[in-house]
Amino acid sequence: MSKVLMKGNEAIGEAAIRAGCVHFFGYPITPQSEVPEYLSKRLPEVGGKYIQAESEVAASNMIYGAAGVGIRVLTTSSSPGISLMAEGLSYIAACSLPVVLVNIMRAGPGLGGILPAQGDYFQAVKGTGHGDFQLVVLAPSSVQEAVNLVILAFELAEKYLTPVMVIGDGMIGQMMEPVEFPREGVGDPLDPGDWALTGARGRDKRIVNSLHLDPEYCHKINVDLKTKYNRISENEQRWELYNCDQPYDLLVCAFGMMSRICKTAIDELGAEGYRIGLFRPVTVWPFPYAACEQAMQKAKRVLVLEMNMGQMVEDVQIAGHGIREIDFFGTAGGKVFSPDEAKEKMLYSLKQAGVVKSKPVKKTAAKKKSTKRKRAKGRKSR
Repeated sequence: MSKVLMKGNEAIGEAAIRAGCVHFFGYPITPQSEVPEYLSKRLPEVGGKYIQAESEVAASNMIYGAAGVGIRVLTTSSSPGISLMAEGLSYIAACSLPVVLVNIMRAGPGLGGILPAQGDYFQAVKGTGHGDFQLVVLAPSSVQEAVNLVILAFELAEKYLTPVMVIGDGMIGQMMEPVEFPREGVGDPLDPGDWALTGARGRDKRIVNSLHLDPEYCHKINVDLKTKYNRISENEQRWELYNCDQPYDLLVCAFGMMSRICKTAIDELGAEGYRIGLFRPVTVWPFPYAACEQAMQKAKRVLVLEMNMGQMVEDVQIAGHGIREIDFFGTAGGKVFSPDEAKEKMLYSLKQAGVVKSKPVKKTAAKKKSTKRKRAKGRKSR
């Protein structure tokens, strides 16, 4: 298939359609508003349904109802909007229903600002809502990967009957990149299996309900959920290793767009002779602890860079269980590390690890003049 230039938010909406999702319920909030805007025009073209809910709370209950009757469904939002959906997501998880939601993160806390940030890591992987439940959480680092992971999110949601979240910062949603969709047209509809409410004529009735007043039965529900999460954790960990096929002194850990910035810095420092690898979790839940630890063992020191005040770093610390010193640098409020700033942090960690390179020898005045003459001579000869 040929590539097409698309804004990230619009590509996310189109990816859902290619995955067979033609039902969307959501509420506009920057920096993800282009997703519902795009789908409001696109879904009627493919026989789908689009409803702008009166609030994020309403949207979370709409996707709850749609999933309950066996419809593949999507909602998207941004930071405070996801917070408003937390109760509904807990109900959905308790009922083992497949839904996909996308969080294009903005700066916080509170209303914060609309600039990109990664401050919702804790919310997504550790504390989305009340009770013992988890979301599968995927973190793309490009628009193309956002497309791929949205499609994967539907597959995982239906494989395990669980809500799946894709998290990206405002850059993922707003930037334009060429993308290629893995399939044409609209994907096949969801097979409701033996769990959806499709009408009980000719079969026993089914119940979708998260209220369990019997403590023994409620305990069983939680044990069943934990068993499912253990299977997910065992089978669905995904990560990327960059520049790790050779010995390295420093391991950088980053996720999402921050990892792309780190790659640029790593390449530039590599040209200067520094040996740096990158570990990027693609599934931030389940977090690939064992793979992260293995990558850490090959480094003298570890550096975690995030666009928050320190969230994923806790999982890196758990993975390392004290085997390496771990430095952390974060930025918030919508400020984004530049590659030069990332290089500065990497050089600091390298110095702490005892890895210090001598500065390149500066050209003497005579050499500079000679170089200028050669360049001038070259221009004349051309």
